Amino acid sequence: MSEKSSPKKKPSRTSQRELDTKIEFMAGIVRRDPDYVDALQLLGDHYTQRGLFNEGLKVDERLARLEPQNPLVFYNLACSYSLTDQFERALLALEKALILGYRDFTWLAKDPDLKKLRAHPAYRELRAKIAELKKKSR
Repeated sequence: MSEKSSPKKKPSRTSQRELDTKIEFMAGIVRRDPDYVDALQLLGDHYTQRGLFNEGLKVDERLARLEPQNPLVFYNLACSYSLTDQFERALLALEKALILGYRDFTWLAKDPDLKKLRAHPAYRELRAKIAELKKKSR
């Protein structure tokens, strides 16, 4: 598994149509099997790429219920909360991801989905915890 793809620039019309097709396909699979984790992860990723952050958030919240011990699920949930300006929830989800073992500190520092969260004043406290975890993981 990997972190969600972030929307770097507005996709072309062709890319948007391709994403819409992927979303429709994955949504159909999820309708038939609502607990299919891999399909949900792809669906959430596609929603985020398409800029449909609220839909992606719903998927990530469902994944958090299905996979309560998966650090990447909570990392992606933090991204979705950040993209929807829910910074307190984003901090809690990111903290849980770290507790569960998320350790890709390089991506965490540059992930565009977390840009607004990293600029939020409440992030300072978490930044200190991240620095401690980085030291311990060396």
